[in-house]
Amino acid sequence: MLDKLNQLTESHGTLRRGTGMTSGVIALTLAILCLLGVLAFHFPEYLTTPQLRKSYDVDAMRLVMYWAMVIAGSIALFNIVFGRVRWLSFSAFTLIALTLVLGGHKVPVNDFPDNTPYIGLDWFILDLLGSTLIFVFIEKLFPLRREQPVFRPEWQTDFHHFIVNHMVVGFVLLATNLLVHKLFGWAVKDGVQAWVRDLPFPIALFAIVLVADLVQYWTHRAYHEVPLLWRLHAVHHSVKSMDWMAGSRQHILELLLTRTLVLAPIFVLGFSKEVIDTYIVIVGFQAVFNHANVSVRLGPLRYVIVTPNFHHWHHSQDDEAIDKNYAAHFAFLDYLFGTAVTADRKWPNQYGVVGDYVPNGFWRQFLFPFTWKG
Repeated sequence: MLDKLNQLTESHGTLRRGTGMTSGVIALTLAILCLLGVLAFHFPEYLTTPQLRKSYDVDAMRLVMYWAMVIAGSIALFNIVFGRVRWLSFSAFTLIALTLVLGGHKVPVNDFPDNTPYIGLDWFILDLLGSTLIFVFIEKLFPLRREQPVFRPEWQTDFHHFIVNHMVVGFVLLATNLLVHKLFGWAVKDGVQAWVRDLPFPIALFAIVLVADLVQYWTHRAYHEVPLLWRLHAVHHSVKSMDWMAGSRQHILELLLTRTLVLAPIFVLGFSKEVIDTYIVIVGFQAVFNHANVSVRLGPLRYVIVTPNFHHWHHSQDDEAIDKNYAAHFAFLDYLFGTAVTADRKWPNQYGVVGDYVPNGFWRQFLFPFTWKG
């Protein structure tokens, strides 16, 4: 059974319909998330993110976990009874049984210290579950490349990036905050921050997105034009198939550097928590959506807002797209600075790095910037 599971995780392509494979994968995925969830209930001080703990509705979390166990267990049991990929369904059912043995959704959560070192297991679970439900549905509803399966080539590499970048969220947040305060604390002015906090919410939201995107634009452009920085950024561009998980392929050092530079003006200007929280939702959605395998252009608005069409061109190997379309939120910045793609075709032909010299696999991509001889 372990050999078959290894073969499944190492494979790619369309899941055969009518065999139980699709439902089996869904059941196994939910079962794994349930097992991780019960571990988070047992060890919240080490496995959950402090910033998220404050906003949790524990009863709602328990309800979600309960129904995830019910759905995964029911699917697995149905497949076992009717002889559909029994090895896969039995694996899912075993994990659900283990989750129940560990207490399931009824594990009590007692008081615990709030300053312990942690990994973001809860953030990983919530984002994977939410992103999968939302963006796989959108990709199937408005597909750009209908022939592209959910488990397309190299999905394992991007999933490994997704796991690592979510699990080390505590380290990233800590390092980013330290760098921002140490490097830019001198620029804070109480009068300026008071003025910014008094701005009407819509104006403040537009301002924070614009400020962040201006920094993002020039930082992103530097990644392309400075050879040392391109070593890091080439990892992100090495993805050859665009979908909701493609944006997860990002070197951890680039993640730290970009977040520090983008958060610096937000910290200096002193935007309110409500504005920052809304900005985080916007950037989180666009970061995933603009990489997705969806045919969305938004008409004339595509010259104002970054869309999947706009960002797909940025990832293209086509000649007219090289070093273009840097903005993350507002497309008009590229038109303003003369770096917008102008092409006769609506969509690019091919994605990835010209020359395809970035290796596949998380650890090889992690080491790539330090070992590349080019």
